[in-house]
Amino acid sequence: MDHKELIALYRTMRLIRRFEERIVELVNRNEVPGVTHEYIGQEAVATGVCHALSRDDVITSTHRGHGHILAKGGDPARMMAELMGKTTGYNRGRGGSMHIADLSLGIYGANGIVGAGVPIACGAAFAAKHAGNGRVAVAFFGDGGINQGVVHEAMNLAAVWKLPVIFACENNRYAATTPLRETVSIERLSDRAAGYGMPGASVDGMDVLKVFEAVSECAEHCRSGKGPVLLEANTYRFRGHSMRDPAGAVYRTKEEVEREKQRDPIPLFRERALAAGARTEADVRAIEKDVSDLVDEAVAFADASPEPPAEWLF
Repeated sequence: MDHKELIALYRTMRLIRRFEERIVELVNRNEVPGVTHEYIGQEAVATGVCHALSRDDVITSTHRGHGHILAKGGDPARMMAELMGKTTGYNRGRGGSMHIADLSLGIYGANGIVGAGVPIACGAAFAAKHAGNGRVAVAFFGDGGINQGVVHEAMNLAAVWKLPVIFACENNRYAATTPLRETVSIERLSDRAAGYGMPGASVDGMDVLKVFEAVSECAEHCRSGKGPVLLEANTYRFRGHSMRDPAGAVYRTKEEVEREKQRDPIPLFRERALAAGARTEADVRAIEKDVSDLVDEAVAFADASPEPPAEWLF
């Protein structure tokens, strides 16, 4: 991977982090209605996955989907407008945080129903296989979705039909407030792949390069007609399940959270990028400022956008 690609990975992770930090501020000021689910801590997964894909490849997302959308090339301004319920948003302010889509970028929608994006990704993979266009679909879902019936059905069907789909499980160890150890009896979620007759692999989801390399291999497997892959990315969310649970301190200890923050993928990769000679310290700071300015511009765009007219309710 050359220096330009290293910087692109860093910039995407920084953009996701800053976007989510601003969302926290806006929710606390009641400028974003409803509840949001922050992606803070998991930036390396979305970034590594989406940078290994082409623009035409498809992703389906989850309730914790802002990072996926941004990593796939989503417009921060239109996303911010959607979150603030404005007409210039991706869904004209009608969908909000959990339903952002952009078909032109292969983003087939975030989804507020746990595991519900997985069969949609299989549908996109089915279409790609029959069109023979070489596209791959990625279904993001969490460890809380691994036991959903529709996920089992989708994996089985994908394996039988050899669909070009990557089942990307973001294992952050908690389904809302429920620890993973209380819901499964296996150590590695990727071991379930064998039961469907597909390859499975686990990767350090806090290391963006390892995620990128793993997904690159998975995508090649899918494009060559060998069928689906289950990839487990072991990660951690630094905040709670949602803004109604900002700290997540009731069901996990402060010591655990602080320990996991030592593995923050952004500062770790920042040092690696600098060590690799990708940029000087001043250059990296300039990128960080550019990202911050971009998010500020997105907020200003959303603030200046019109509210939906009352007649839209009918």
